[in-house]
Amino acid sequence: MLRQPVAATGRFIDPMPNGPLSTKLFDLAKQVIPGGVNSPVRAFRNVGGDPFFVQRAKGCRIWDVDGREMIDFVGTWGPAILGHAPVCVIEAIHTAAKEGVSFGIPNPYEVKMAQTICEWVPSIQKVRMVSSGTEATMSAIRLARGFTGRHRLVKFDGCYHGHSDSLLVAAGSGALTHGNPDSAGVPPAFAELTTVLPFNDEAALEELFEQKGHEIAALIVEPYPANAGLILPKPGFLQKLRDLTAKHGVVLIFDEVMTGFRLAKGGVQELEGITPDLTCMGKVIGGGLPVGAFGGRADIMDHLAPLGPVYQAGTLSGNPVALAAGLAQLRELDRQKGYAYLEEIGQVMEDAVLDVLKKKGLNYRWYRRGSMFCLFFTEKEVHNLQDAKTSDLAAFRKFFHHCLDHGVYFAPSQFETGFISMAHAKEDMERTAEVAAAALSAF
Repeated sequence: MLRQPVAATGRFIDPMPNGPLSTKLFDLAKQVIPGGVNSPVRAFRNVGGDPFFVQRAKGCRIWDVDGREMIDFVGTWGPAILGHAPVCVIEAIHTAAKEGVSFGIPNPYEVKMAQTICEWVPSIQKVRMVSSGTEATMSAIRLARGFTGRHRLVKFDGCYHGHSDSLLVAAGSGALTHGNPDSAGVPPAFAELTTVLPFNDEAALEELFEQKGHEIAALIVEPYPANAGLILPKPGFLQKLRDLTAKHGVVLIFDEVMTGFRLAKGGVQELEGITPDLTCMGKVIGGGLPVGAFGGRADIMDHLAPLGPVYQAGTLSGNPVALAAGLAQLRELDRQKGYAYLEEIGQVMEDAVLDVLKKKGLNYRWYRRGSMFCLFFTEKEVHNLQDAKTSDLAAFRKFFHHCLDHGVYFAPSQFETGFISMAHAKEDMERTAEVAAAALSAF
C-alpha cells in the first residue's frame, strides 16, 4: 500500500483505505512534484478533475491503477505508432540493454539510425541524434544562427517547438511587433529576437520578409501544427515559406517532431513536396524512449562541432537502448506497410465521426491527416490559433469526461492532436463512435 509523508515530521503514514488509488497517488505526487505532474497538460487543468495514473498499456488500450480499461487515442503523445508495448520493440530493448544501457561512446545503433533517417527523408544529408524534441529544435536554431551569422527567429502563433527560451514566445500586438515572453523566466531580450506571425497568413509573412528579411536567421514551423489541435496549411502556404526563405537566405526549419515518420516515411515534406533546409524529429524514432534528432543540408550540418564553430553536445545522445527501440519500430512499420493501414483505419474513424456529427446536427470542425486528427468544438473553419480559440471549451470538457467515463481516452485538452495506432481495429473505432455519439447527445 502507498505510504504518504507527514509534512511536519517527514515520516510516512498509510493512506485512507477508501477512494480511488489514482486520487491517492495524485495527492502524494503533489507533495513531491510541482502540480503533481511532470508535464503540465497531464494535470487535467483544461478539463477539470484529477488525472488518472496508468498501470500498464498494451496495443491500443491502457489500464489505470484502479483497473479501468480504456481505448487510447493519445498514444504517449505520438510515439506509439505500432500501439503500446509492441513485441518487436520490447525484444529490441531487452537485446540492447543486455549489452549495456549507455556508453557515452559511439555505438553501431547511432550509425544505423542515421542511415535510416537519411534514406527515409531525402532532405536530410547528415543528422545528429539528441535526447528530446526540445533539444532538437533548440540545437537547430543555434545552428541556423551560426550558419547565417544572423540572430532573428520567425515562428508562428500556435506552433509549439519545445520549451527553450527563444521559443516560449507569444505574438505581439501586431504582425511586425516583437514577441512577448510566454513564460515566466524568459528574459524579454530573448523574445525581442523572435517574431511571431499568424499561421496561414501570407500577407503578414511577405510584409515581414520585405522589411526584415536580411535580419532573419531561421524560420521554424510545424508544417502541420499539431500542438493547438491539428491545423492544416492552406494550399500554397508552405511553398510560400520555401520561396521567401530561399530568396532571403533564411534557413527553413521543419519541426516534424510530431509528424515525422508518423504520416509518411518522409513526413509532411514528402506529402507536400517541400524541401526544408533543416528538419527536427523525435517521437516515433524513439519507440517510446526519449530520442530526438535534427538534420538537413550537409553544408549547414558541418557547422556543428567538432567540424565547425557551433557547439552542441549531450551525454545520452545516441543512447543504444533508445535507438534500438526506434529502429525496431521503424522496421516493423515499414514491413507491415503501416502508412497504408493507418490511412485506412483513419478513414474509418473519420467516416464514423462525420456520421455522428451529421446525425446530431453539429457542424463542428474535423481535421485529419493519416493517423493524426482533431475535432474542434467550433463551427468556424480553423486556419490558425485564433480560429481554434473559438472552440466551445465547456462542451469539450463534457465530451471528454463522458468519453473517459465510458472507456475512451482522448487528450485532456481541446488544443491537442489525437493519434491512431496500428493496434486500433475497426471494432475500436465503432466503439469510439458509439461513445462519442452518446457524449454529444448529452449537450
